Amino acid sequence: MKEKIILSWSSGKDSSLALYELMKQGSYDITLLTTITGNYERISMHGVREALLEKQAESLGCYLEKVYITPESTNEDYQKKMEEVMNKYKDLGVTKVAFGDIFLEDIRRYREENLKKAEMEAIFPLWGRETKEIANTFISLGFKSIITCVDTKVLSGDFVGRIYDKDFIAELPENVDPCGENGEFHTFVFDGPIFRERINFSIGEKVLRDERFQFCDLVL
Repeated sequence: MKEKIILSWSSGKDSSLALYELMKQGSYDITLLTTITGNYERISMHGVREALLEKQAESLGCYLEKVYITPESTNEDYQKKMEEVMNKYKDLGVTKVAFGDIFLEDIRRYREENLKKAEMEAIFPLWGRETKEIANTFISLGFKSIITCVDTKVLSGDFVGRIYDKDFIAELPENVDPCGENGEFHTFVFDGPIFRERINFSIGEKVLRDERFQFCDLVL
């Protein structure tokens, strides 16, 4: 019998590669957990439509647990929601939550401390790997993803809407991590070795929000 585990799912490349690593072990029954901004029906931070997230989970063959917040939600509101979800899954026998984080120590500590309160363990399938190696592995495995959001303080908004490939990585400025680990950009994965079928979409409007974040809307 496989161990039940939760994977924090952003719809992007790092969580996809983390899922790939977990699936490769063959010992987990994986539930994807995603935070949705309810009023907008979009993944929080990434801005991807909820309908595309559902298509992803369907193609991956994983159960999807959605946590809804409002645009006005504080960090305390978010933590309370997550605590409720963790308690629900702990009662179902889940003791581990996986994340696609790579090297940010403060984020890792934050996750570990919060889960410790729920008597659960945080695991990090990609932790400590060199980000250029992760990027090249992701592409070489046949994953396909598109840039959905760019932080224009560190990267030109022209990068949004582009396919995440070796040309994209080669054109990144030296100060930008090839995996966007510092929040420089976010992605949506639409195909790859763990997908049953490719997710089709069209590119919609490109919008600058908060005079900083350039978003590219993906439409089913």
